[in-house]
Amino acid sequence: MEFIKEEREEIQIEETVKHEETEEQTEMMPLKEENEELNVMQDTDLNKKHDLITGRTSFSCPQTGKTYSQKKAQKTGTRNNFTCQECGQSFYQRGNLTIHMRIHSGEKTYICKQCGNSFIRKGDLKSHMNIHTGERSYTCPHCGRSFTHRQTLTVHIRIHTGEKPFTCSLCGNCFIRIGDLKSHMRIHTGEKPYTCKQCGNCFIRIGDLKSHMKIHTGEQSYICPHCGRSFTHRQTLTVHKRIHTGEKPYTCQQCGKSFTQHGNLKVHMRIHDGEKPFTCQQCGKYFIEHGNLKVHMRIHTGEKPFTCPQCGKCFSVKGTLKSHMSVHTGEKPYVCPQCGISFTQHGSFNRHMRIHTREKPYTC
Repeated sequence: MEFIKEEREEIQIEETVKHEETEEQTEMMPLKEENEELNVMQDTDLNKKHDLITGRTSFSCPQTGKTYSQKKAQKTGTRNNFTCQECGQSFYQRGNLTIHMRIHSGEKTYICKQCGNSFIRKGDLKSHMNIHTGERSYTCPHCGRSFTHRQTLTVHIRIHTGEKPFTCSLCGNCFIRIGDLKSHMRIHTGEKPYTCKQCGNCFIRIGDLKSHMKIHTGEQSYICPHCGRSFTHRQTLTVHKRIHTGEKPYTCQQCGKSFTQHGNLKVHMRIHDGEKPFTCQQCGKYFIEHGNLKVHMRIHTGEKPFTCPQCGKCFSVKGTLKSHMSVHTGEKPYVCPQCGISFTQHGSFNRHMRIHTREKPYTC
């Protein structure tokens, strides 16, 4: 079953450094342009002026003519002065570079006294504290749902507006969050940076790794009230219950076919669009689904990861192993409704049905 992730209320804070840390940075307010970002300049580069009426002292930059309220105005002539030696990212302020370096060093100087969680930025700690206080200051004007973080609300509102500002340059898919786009790009690059230390499985997203770890811990918190089956994820249970209820909330507007999962509808739409975004790098064949490409790659690699426990025969596709197991069990699940003959494999059943339908699909 396709893995379904829960909607996360907590969003990932991007590398863009917040300007909430007044202990490490001095906020500069220019007189002429409030939003102009600033960069540290030498005292000799600024012309000091004093207004006799207001009593204010101002400093004008000889390069741009802009006027600032403090001598340590910033960033007019020279941009991106401070560069990270680890990754090459540049910053307008030294303080921002200092904070960014903690990503590489792993230093987390701001510690929550209640739970011990540590953070790179002071602003991150302040936002985290809302979890303990229960404060939810930001309310959605569309549905009334409240959030602890303003940015979480901003992202949530896009669900109502349909806005998807982040677009994949390779396949054109659009996303609500930039983090979702970054994760999506790994499908194209093949990058899987999150590795399970117990079994070595690799994952595109850290959330997928966390969910996978429940397999090793045996944690199954969500139980189906209809059949008693338990699941590690609430969303997986939600989708599973649709088997019992028959609910298929996602409908194709072109052909009317309905699906239990939104992901299945998205994949189905590629049939109508003719979109095949996944390409084999060895033979150039295109596929609608990434899973189909993975299975296809085994033709080139010779990999057969599915082994019969009774005879040791190996298969490249899990479904082929399931069909093969019928040989050992004697099970014949495919029964002809016209004459009652049963078959172990669906392909054999299809061939038999042509006797009754007189269909001859192959022409000489």
